[in-house]
Amino acid sequence: MLELILQSATSILEPKIFVALSTGILAGLIGGAIPGITITMTVILVLPFTFGMDPLRGIATMIGVYVGGESGGLVSASLLGIPGTPSAIATTFDGHPMAKKGEPGRAVWTGIWASLIGGVLAGIPLVIGATQLARLALNFGPWEYFSLFVLTLSVVGALTEGSIIKGLLSGAVGLLITTIGTDPIMSVPRLTFGLDFLQTGFAFLPILIGLFAFSQLMQDLETRGARVEVQSSAHFDLSVSHLKVLKDIFSQPFNLVWSTLVGLWIGVLPAVGGSAANILAYDQAKKFSKHPEKFGTGISDGIIASESSNNANIGGSLITMMAFGIPGDAVTAVMLGALIIHGIQPGPLFVTSNVKVAYGMLAAYFIAHLVTVAIQAGCLRIFIRVVTVPLNTLVPIVLVFCVVGSYALNNIMESVYTFLIFGILGYFMVKTGFPLAPMVLGVILGDQIETNLIRAIMTDSNLWLFLTRPISGVLLALAVLSFALAIYQERRTRKKQETTG
Repeated sequence: MLELILQSATSILEPKIFVALSTGILAGLIGGAIPGITITMTVILVLPFTFGMDPLRGIATMIGVYVGGESGGLVSASLLGIPGTPSAIATTFDGHPMAKKGEPGRAVWTGIWASLIGGVLAGIPLVIGATQLARLALNFGPWEYFSLFVLTLSVVGALTEGSIIKGLLSGAVGLLITTIGTDPIMSVPRLTFGLDFLQTGFAFLPILIGLFAFSQLMQDLETRGARVEVQSSAHFDLSVSHLKVLKDIFSQPFNLVWSTLVGLWIGVLPAVGGSAANILAYDQAKKFSKHPEKFGTGISDGIIASESSNNANIGGSLITMMAFGIPGDAVTAVMLGALIIHGIQPGPLFVTSNVKVAYGMLAAYFIAHLVTVAIQAGCLRIFIRVVTVPLNTLVPIVLVFCVVGSYALNNIMESVYTFLIFGILGYFMVKTGFPLAPMVLGVILGDQIETNLIRAIMTDSNLWLFLTRPISGVLLALAVLSFALAIYQERRTRKKQETTG
C-alpha cells in the first residue's frame, strides 16, 4: 500500500499534474479567504476547466481546491473577524481576538500549522479506511447497498439543523427528482409530461451548482450588502516565530489529536460538512480545557481545535466517497460527479479497478497540505487584499462562471435551464428553512436506491431478506435508531426551551 502511494506521489509531482494541483490550491485559498465565496462554490467554478483533463489531473485539481479552501477560510476569520467559509466560523472566536491583541501573525500561523498537522494525521485513517472499507463493501449485494443508502439519508435528515420533518422532506424531494426521466432498469419515460426537456431527466452537476452557488450568492447579497468594510491590509504585521507556534501546538497533544478525530468522524458522516466539525471540535476543546473561561479571549487552544478539525474533515469525507460512492459533503459530491463524467464510478470497486486514480488521490491529499503551507507563506498579503473586493463586483463574475460551467457539461442550454430552476428552488428552500444537504444526497443516491431495490427483488422476491441478511439488517436497524435518537433530541431541546422560556 505504501509503495503504491509513493509511486502515485511521483505521478502527482509530474509538472502537468503538480501545476494543476497548485493552481487548485491557489484558487481554493482565494475562494476560501473571500467571505461568501465558499469552497463548494470555488470547486464548482474550477470544475469546467477539468473536463478536458485526464481523471487523475482533474481530481488532483479539485483536491487542491478542497485543501486550500479549508485552510484559506482562517485568513479572513482571524484578521477580519469574518469567516471566509462556514468551516472557519469557530476560528473567529479566538483567532480574531488574538489578532486584535497585536498578534495577527501568530493567529494566522497557528491556524495554518494546525490545519497542516490535522490534515496529515487524518490522512492515516484515510489510507487505511478507504482501502479496508472498500474490501468490506465488496461483500455487499443489492440488499446491503439499498440499506446503506437508506441509512445515509436517515442520518443526514436527522442531523440537519432545525426541523427533522423538513430535513426528511428535503431528502424526499431529492429522491422524487431522480424519478423524472427514464427508468434506470427498463428505460420507460416517467413524469416527463410530453416535454423533450425532461426525457433524459436532470443532470446532477447543474442541480448542484444551482442549489449551492446561486442560492448562496443571493443570500450573501441580502445579508452582507454590497460591500464589507475591512481594515487596510497594510495594518497587519504577520511576522511570527514559527518555532514558538509549533511548540505551542505540540504542547497540546490531546487537543490536537482529539479535534482531528472529531473532524474525521464528522467527515465520514455523509453531507454534514466542515462547519459542524469546526464548531463541535471547538466546543469539545472548551469542555476538556483546564481554563474554559479563557476561550474567546484569543488563546491558541481554540484555533488549534477548530483548524485541525476542519482539515481532518476532508479525510473523512474522502473515505466515504472512495469506499461507498457516497459524498461526505458538497465538495466531494462535485468530485463524485466529475469522476462519473470521466467514466469512473466511485464505490467498492473504485480502489481496486482504478488503482492509479485512487492512490493518486491519496498522494495528492498529502502533497496538497504541504504545498498549501508553502503558497500561504508567499501569498498571505495578496489574500488579504483580495478579501476587500466588493461583493457586488464578485457576484456577476461568479454567476457568469456558474452559467458557463453548467453549459460546458454537455454543451446544451437545458443544463443552464436546470441550473436556473434549481438555483431559484434552492433559494426559496433556504428562505423557508429547508436544508439543502438531504435534497442533494437524495438526487445523488436516488437512482442507486431504486436500482438496488429492483435488483434485489428480481434476484429474490422475499422482502424479509432486507432484514434477515446480517449486514442489511444492521444497517436498517441503525437507520431506525438514528431517526429515533433525532426525535428524542429534538423533543428534549424543545422542553429545555419551554422551561427556560
